[in-house]
Amino acid sequence: MMIIAISIKWCSMKNKRKYVILLGDGMADLPIDELEGKTVLEYAETPNMDFIARNGICGMTRTVPDGMSPGSDTANLSIFGYDPAKYFTGRAPLEAINMDIELGENDVAFRCNIVNASEGVMNDFTSDHIDSRLTEIVINELAENISIPGIEFYPGVSYRNIVVWRNYPYQGITGTTPPHDIQTRKTESYLPSGEGSDVLIKIMTDSTGIISSSEKIKKAREIYKGNPESVWLWGGGRRPAMETLNEKFGLNGYTISAVDLIHGIGKAAGLKSLHVDGATGYLDTNYEGKIKALAKGLTDSDLVFLHVEAPDESGHEGNIEHKLQAVRDFDSRIVGPALEIIKKYDEFIVLVMPDHPTPIKIRTHTSDAVPFCIYSSGGIFDEDKKKYSAGVYSEKGALGTGLFVEKGSSLMEIMVRGKLLS
Repeated sequence: MMIIAISIKWCSMKNKRKYVILLGDGMADLPIDELEGKTVLEYAETPNMDFIARNGICGMTRTVPDGMSPGSDTANLSIFGYDPAKYFTGRAPLEAINMDIELGENDVAFRCNIVNASEGVMNDFTSDHIDSRLTEIVINELAENISIPGIEFYPGVSYRNIVVWRNYPYQGITGTTPPHDIQTRKTESYLPSGEGSDVLIKIMTDSTGIISSSEKIKKAREIYKGNPESVWLWGGGRRPAMETLNEKFGLNGYTISAVDLIHGIGKAAGLKSLHVDGATGYLDTNYEGKIKALAKGLTDSDLVFLHVEAPDESGHEGNIEHKLQAVRDFDSRIVGPALEIIKKYDEFIVLVMPDHPTPIKIRTHTSDAVPFCIYSSGGIFDEDKKKYSAGVYSEKGALGTGLFVEKGSSLMEIMVRGKLLS
């Protein structure tokens, strides 16, 4: 097995090559009895990703460093080319960056999920994928009725929102738990802990009464999708300090996603966001709109990072059929059309991978290694393709090549250099 570790400091450079990263969030999985003992990637028909596996290089990589939580924040930081052990400060500040929320050096941002946790159980961390229009009304009602010095509420997309604590008075960050990690469990054991926890718990507790008694929310629920019951605060942190991808690799580009986190990491990395109407972060997302944005972004940039959230959401649901659909849609409506677009350029590299596994059985993220595939124009990785191609794109197919990239944060440098490094 070839193990690759990167420790070389890269210098800024000019590069005319086109780079595309296609990220199927949470696609990786464990074998499932109902799928004949196969994973979702093994079972689903994915001819386009299989093409990349056969005609590119395929292997496994670890996107979450040992000892760190396997969140989409840490995992995606890796894929953007940043070692989470060095750069990660918390999920919420990355999302706040995308929402153009200014954070001072003494401010802390927290992720604010609108959830359904009635009777003390985390029933649904998405509030039935609440409509953003209902979300805005809920968050505004909380802002009007919760008066705590320094606390500010900011509505986001669907259930994903931000609370900022200005002039946070503590050195450490209040301990919290992601709500998607405790589905069907009693919430009492997972409430915020440590310094500042009393403030966060008060916000969470007070939100229940405000939401249930608000006439504005009651009327909005008759119009818009959603089942809000309270809020859950987690993922706190301060604004990170990161060098840009232009400074690291001489790259400029765009992010395409329904998720503030991806755009936030992108902005911190010096990338711009491409907005797509109808991008929901679920099975009904606007795939065709994302592909049009990809084509547009490549015309005047080096790099486009296109992210699809649906496989991850389906994994959290524990819904096999939804995850199969999400993976098939990712292959047919994203990977296939993206290949047709990128092949029009003389020199290109395409990376396809998940950020982390979101196994159906577990319904949350794990830190296990994930399969990646790199497809490129002629002359790039040609020798490596002979050694590390796979018959199909799956966990088993990637393991079979014997290629293991120790740090997922090395993949960006591997792409820029156009060769595997040791």
